[in-house]
Amino acid sequence: MKTNLSHLLAPLLAGSLLAAGPALAQAPPGARPPAKAPGNLSNIKLPKGFRISYFARNVPDARELALGPDGTVYVGTKSAGGRVYALPDKNHDGQADAVITIATGLLAPNGVAVRQGSLYVAELNRIIRFDNIAANLRKPPKPVVVYDQLPDNPWHGPRYIAFGPDGLLYVPVGAPCNSCEPAQPIFGTINRLRPDGTGFQNIATGVRNTVGFDWHPVTKELWFTDNGRDLLGDDLPADELNRLAKPGQHFGFPYFFAGDVPDPELSAGKTADMYTPPARKLGAHVAALGMKFYTGTQFPAQYRNQIFIPEHGSWNRSKKSGYRISMVKLDATGKQAIAYQPFAEGWLQGQQSWGRPVCLLMLPDGSMLVSDDQGGAVFRIWYAG
Repeated sequence: MKTNLSHLLAPLLAGSLLAAGPALAQAPPGARPPAKAPGNLSNIKLPKGFRISYFARNVPDARELALGPDGTVYVGTKSAGGRVYALPDKNHDGQADAVITIATGLLAPNGVAVRQGSLYVAELNRIIRFDNIAANLRKPPKPVVVYDQLPDNPWHGPRYIAFGPDGLLYVPVGAPCNSCEPAQPIFGTINRLRPDGTGFQNIATGVRNTVGFDWHPVTKELWFTDNGRDLLGDDLPADELNRLAKPGQHFGFPYFFAGDVPDPELSAGKTADMYTPPARKLGAHVAALGMKFYTGTQFPAQYRNQIFIPEHGSWNRSKKSGYRISMVKLDATGKQAIAYQPFAEGWLQGQQSWGRPVCLLMLPDGSMLVSDDQGGAVFRIWYAG
């Protein structure tokens, strides 16, 4: 039967919102949805030879994407009644056969990942697991609780999760504020744990709000996006693309942003060289989210092992930015970012958006999926030549 925990978790979320108090006056990205503009796929501008289509529609609040071994795509959400969806494509025609709700009433189940036939789902306060999910899409099993020690603070709370090359599950914990010195060391971190929930370990600190990371296909180093703080104006600070060269690095939050922008209230006695600078500065307030390396062979060779970044879009900038997919080019070593450029644009028409890219997923045929939580859709981008 479908999991419905709303009667248990609603009081928890309500308590968290009350505890946040005045902080909610400075609404985090996404808290104020932009006005929706009419739009269609003809608005999307892509490099020559690329095409875009709908993989699935009617997927409200589509957020993180994960691929099952049979080709089923799983979709997390941040709201939408706490739903998790499955999008099977049994005939592999580039369109989902159905939109199946496999769970409801969860607490912001943004993160999804698949390992050995089990679907892992990250809520605000815990990670759960649905075993043998592909065979039970219409009647999922009762979830197993994997880890339940995550803070339930809703500010930067939605989790992005993924399994790394080491077989461990990676999960971030965002800052509980716009900019502050958190009382608990777990905030502003990236962590990893074993698939059974044991061995929870911190690997990076000073990370304000990452909602996207991936590993370089060759070097196996972790790269991640991070959203800069608000209320310093339209153009400060830049969002970040970071590279974790070794566990234990500190990336600046809350003292410095984008490597060289000091926090006006918290940076006294600190210097920028105390922290790891970004590998690449991105646009200010673009809300860079679920980045992925392109690992397929369908796109032309110059795109392989490069980074694609969905930019969810600004929420409090006087002139909106983001609402697109950008690409960061790396050098031959895979360690240096050498260019930052648009790849897919058009979800923003004038100052109104009709879509907000959230997460990317590379399919076995080399095409790329894009989730959109504003339009409630999943797009497919492919190269036609």
